[in-house]
Order: sequence, then structure tokens, then C-alpha cells
Amino acid sequence: MAPGPIQPLGKKYSAEILMATAEPRSAGELSERLDIPIATSYRRIDELRDAGLLTLCDRVQSSGGRRTRIYRRDVNGIRIEFADGEVEVSLEDRRPATGEANEDRTAYTD
Repeated sequence: MAPGPIQPLGKKYSAEILMATAEPRSAGELSERLDIPIATSYRRIDELRDAGLLTLCDRVQSSGGRRTRIYRRDVNGIRIEFADGEVEVSLEDRRPATGEANEDRTAYTD
């Protein structure tokens, strides 16, 4: 089976990161808030972004003068259906600016 959007969800901390990014957060904030090692936080962010579940929504300057990337989740829900020997995954999108629910999109079918 080809990798799809649900693959990273099986990894430790991925679901917690998605829940915490209902509001925009940096990798450092996620690490501190969820008590995750910073390297793991960055790895999970990359995996969730690659899966289309998390997006880079801003870059801000930190108090130390460094550019900090801010992330937020792209989905409000994930639905998995098993029918006729296939797996279908549908994602409930968020609207980019408001965070309101958008229409479902089929993300993966096997």
C-alpha cells in the first residue's frame, strides 16, 4: 500500500501535534507544550506537512532575531472507510484564513 495521509498518524506525538495546531504554533512551542524533544517535533512536523495535514502558515521574528516558522493543521477531521476491498481516506479541510470547515477531499484510495 502506498503511503497516504494516515501513515504519520501512527507515530508517537503526531496526533497531539495536530490537536495542538488548531491554533498556529512554532516547533519550539509544540516541543515545550507537548513535552516532545525538539528534534522529534521537527521530524513529525515534516511528516505531517508531507502528508498534507499541516501547513506552514507564517514566519515571525523571535525575540532573539531569528526567523521562526509557524504551523497550523490543514484538516478538521479525517474519515477512513473500508468498502469493497478498498480503503478510502477523506480529509475535512479548513479554510486557509478563517479555520472554518471546508468541503471534504478524498486524499487516498487503495
